[in-house]
Amino acid sequence: MKSKLNTYRSLLIISFLIINCLILYGVSATWTFFNTGADKATILHLPGELESAYQPKVNWNVTNQQGRSMETQTLRELEKDYKNAWYVKYSALASNNPFGLADYYTSDAKDYIERLLDYNRTNDIYTRGTSIQHNPELLFYSLDGKLVVFTDKNLETFEETYVDDKLLHRESSIGSYQVTMLLEDGFWRIRQLVKIASKKPSLGRRTVNVNKINKGINYYPKEHPWDMFSENFNDSIVQKDFVLLKKMDFNSVRIFIPYKAFGGPNVKISCLQQVHSLLDIAKKQQLKVLITLFDFYGNYDVLDWTLTHRHAEHIVNSLKNHDALLGWDIKNEPDLDYESRGKENVKAWLTAMAKQIKYWDTKHPITIGWSNPEAAIDLANEVDLVSFHYYGSLENLFNRYQKLKEQVPDKPLVLQEYGYSSYSGVWNGLISSENKQADYLKAIQKFISDEELPYFLWTLYDFEKIPNAVAGRLPWRKTKQKYFGLLDTGGKPKKAYQVLLKNKKGNN
Repeated sequence: MKSKLNTYRSLLIISFLIINCLILYGVSATWTFFNTGADKATILHLPGELESAYQPKVNWNVTNQQGRSMETQTLRELEKDYKNAWYVKYSALASNNPFGLADYYTSDAKDYIERLLDYNRTNDIYTRGTSIQHNPELLFYSLDGKLVVFTDKNLETFEETYVDDKLLHRESSIGSYQVTMLLEDGFWRIRQLVKIASKKPSLGRRTVNVNKINKGINYYPKEHPWDMFSENFNDSIVQKDFVLLKKMDFNSVRIFIPYKAFGGPNVKISCLQQVHSLLDIAKKQQLKVLITLFDFYGNYDVLDWTLTHRHAEHIVNSLKNHDALLGWDIKNEPDLDYESRGKENVKAWLTAMAKQIKYWDTKHPITIGWSNPEAAIDLANEVDLVSFHYYGSLENLFNRYQKLKEQVPDKPLVLQEYGYSSYSGVWNGLISSENKQADYLKAIQKFISDEELPYFLWTLYDFEKIPNAVAGRLPWRKTKQKYFGLLDTGGKPKKAYQVLLKNKKGNN
């Protein structure tokens, strides 16, 4: 009996000690939280840090400010909270939920937005939008360091308004605002955002150099199709292949940059250096390179636009002065995303991206790699070259091409992808062969010659493996994709290769 009482006493003492430790830990954690502050992205429970979800371009002008001199660190904090205020506002308008507004707006400014949200909820209205570029000019910074006034001139925004889940209006606009922000409990909050007169900015004169392509090819090394950069990049292999392409009389190469593998908005420097190396090799062989900027990308949500803009900006500004650069292909076959992502959503993203690239690079042409001639009519006014792909029957090629030519009479046309699989196995009913591939290319090369149509053939090599992301898992689709090359997986020329050589001799 005595031993049981001792056991109970021990359990009570241990429980008392554990409870007191937990209480002390809780008090300590609370004290630390209120004395060191918290990450506002964590407080808001938004998906990831706000900085990684939203990255509009911000160009500060602090040359004419009055009052206290602006500290570099303070300017960083001010910019961070100002950008986050726009993101939280658009998040609220998209969900009609005011969550997070109090962290970035003072009471009066927050109340104004909440009244708008109340109205929208009542009328089943919501808005999806983003700001694209901010141009703040600092006017005043108070001596106590708690108030700033600045203008945000020619702020670019894009908004979609929905009523009863149906798109009512889509608009890209430029406006200017005078902004007052207050420093409260360590964070900058918007007190006033007043619209002021705005003068439409001049984008400058574009002097596009539309290089003559003549004869191009879509390129991947045979060991790493659809995955040639990062740890798979080998400049010796690229050098060997580009020497071969030059001997085959090709003068242009199309390559692909995978969005996620390159780091998305935070482009990997190592990957950019590899593209530089590829361009250097191309220059030595007198080859021009067309760069497809968004491969394996399919999210056109307006809330993610700024992330794709930063991806393109890094790449375009890094490579635009290279002598081997031919131009920019924004996206490979975006029309295939029409059904799943919405045609107008895809077109809106492409239009905005084309505008951004024209701003960064005023010399090189822009195109979009549409999957067929009919789709290439879309956004013809936004590009410098109208590109289309063709893998259909030869009987229909002429009529489909002529229709495109009639509908887009004032832009150069490019056959950006075409080819024929030589796979002769059971998954295609034994209907193909190297002979049929050669016959197809012979006929289409004659058409190309007659029309003086620039082109990029698909492709140099057969491939041993095709990623599921390219053709899916179905063997009758996936296997066929392995055999479009002029050379087999061992590098041995196929009969289609001889067609290209004869075509070369005929042009000499």
